[in-house]
Amino acid sequence: MLDKSVPYIPFTMFRSSNAPSLPKIQLPEGYRLVFYQPGDEKDWCRIETAVLEFDTEQAAADYFQRSFMPYQEELMRRMLFIENAQGKKVATFTAWWTEENDPRLHWLAVLPEEQKKGLAKALAIRVTELLHIYYPDQDLYLSTQTWSHHAVKLYRQLDYEILQNQNYQKIIDILAAVN
Repeated sequence: MLDKSVPYIPFTMFRSSNAPSLPKIQLPEGYRLVFYQPGDEKDWCRIETAVLEFDTEQAAADYFQRSFMPYQEELMRRMLFIENAQGKKVATFTAWWTEENDPRLHWLAVLPEEQKKGLAKALAIRVTELLHIYYPDQDLYLSTQTWSHHAVKLYRQLDYEILQNQNYQKIIDILAAVN
């Protein structure tokens, strides 16, 4: 969930192609990772809106239609969900690419009522694994912001580093204050 109580600064993180091995994925009993299938865009919109990435599910649907639907075949090997024991999709993350065709982790979200169960970590590990397979010997990238400090903490545990820029010290100070 976004924490809009802290100053907002967007930034990029990266994981070196020769970073240490990733931990083993662990999911709660009954939960499972699944790839996108046609129709899952409704779940993506519901999940992303629930964590305040979009104001409405329609805004999320417009984004999805514009940004993802032209690549539906790719979605089926790049967009992941976690389903709970009841088969409801409760989390998502995508192994995507940047405009420069660099590997990019994109749109991590876990429903608020499903947070603190290790779902984001499982998704981050699996998406990182996929990107290392799809883009061997390339560094991985993600765009984030200080409002996502919980996710930033997770990424750092998985050997992602903050790309240094003119705001680097401000970012570090904000993250230190909330952790």
